[in-house]
Amino acid sequence: MSGIAHSGEEFLKFVGPGLLVTVGFIDPGNWAANLAAGAEYGYALLWMVSLSTFMLIVLQHNAAHLGIVTGKCMAEAITEYFPCAIGRVVLLSAFGASVMTSMAEILGGAIALRMLFSIPLPVGATLTAVLAGSLLLLNSYNKVEKWIIGFVSVIGLAFLYELWLVPAGWVPQAAVGWVKPSFPEGSMLVIMSVLGAVVMPHNLFLHSEVIQSMHFEGQGEQVIEERLRYELFDTLFSMGVGWAINSAMVILAATTFFAHGIVVDDLAVAAATLSPILGPASSTIFAVALLFAGLSSSVTAGMAAGTITAGMFDEEYDIHDRHSSIGVAACFVGAVAACLVVPNPFEGLIWSQALLSLQLPITVFVLIRLTSSARVMGKYANSRPLNALLVGIGVIVTILDIVLLTGM
Repeated sequence: MSGIAHSGEEFLKFVGPGLLVTVGFIDPGNWAANLAAGAEYGYALLWMVSLSTFMLIVLQHNAAHLGIVTGKCMAEAITEYFPCAIGRVVLLSAFGASVMTSMAEILGGAIALRMLFSIPLPVGATLTAVLAGSLLLLNSYNKVEKWIIGFVSVIGLAFLYELWLVPAGWVPQAAVGWVKPSFPEGSMLVIMSVLGAVVMPHNLFLHSEVIQSMHFEGQGEQVIEERLRYELFDTLFSMGVGWAINSAMVILAATTFFAHGIVVDDLAVAAATLSPILGPASSTIFAVALLFAGLSSSVTAGMAAGTITAGMFDEEYDIHDRHSSIGVAACFVGAVAACLVVPNPFEGLIWSQALLSLQLPITVFVLIRLTSSARVMGKYANSRPLNALLVGIGVIVTILDIVLLTGM
């Protein structure tokens, strides 16, 4: 019994990095993608939530291994092991993806502030960015992780409560939707937005950075082996939480909007529409959860951007170092500027997530190149079966991107 308790304590000690990643794929972009999926296609696209989460687990686990074994985040490893020109192109494309991600997070926070307090969108976007930047500037990793865990808890509880308000009867249809792939006519954009919203390029950089900051590589093989083992549990637990919350969003939209023939093209409209269906409290709960999602995911997107710019100079992320802080600031400024020119916030959220999937193959194949190399990983380089699985994921994402582009 004491062994079990000890294992539980060890597991809880290592939980944190995975939850930072989880927040990235329950951000406002996910809200828009999931609500669009459920409102337009019912339970038919739940399979993409399942497939994307499986891909995410494999990729995040692989990125975390890179950080544990080498003591370098993905951005630092790219700078060291890739030719300068290629490395710069990869990192700049990843930074662009971080800006696009931040735009969705900040826009979601601004929409929530407008819903709750009637704050104009430009002011709300600026406030969200400033608050997220302040959290990064004033807190250490451990404190940020605690904030994130709290935010994830609020978001999760909010959606569980919303789902509890929904009449029973959705379980059999959802069970089929989770495992049966389908491509309803006109659904490709939404499918790719769900993929881009779950498997986000910046999260691969972020996870490797948070893990490597603990520098297990200098503590001996026994520590590395232990950390590799517990990291898998952290990833499975954290990604499982994200899968449940994303699924709840799709199911909520399917049971309330799709079932009643309601078209959803605005998050505020979606929240308002929930009130007569689920009760007066549901709209406020929706807005509060959206605010927490926007704020917490803005923090992680900013960290990822700072990680990438620091990595360009072969440095670890440190918010007080100018290379990291410039990356964070540039990301937030670019994101706020993008929020101000987006003509339709809801469509902007959908397209931002779909476009993230276009950068994803670059990050995936670069990660594979690093983690399959004995020069980089030593004896911890990917096995052939794992490599085959990773390459398969990269190929699937690439094919889906081609289908999206040819159908546009």
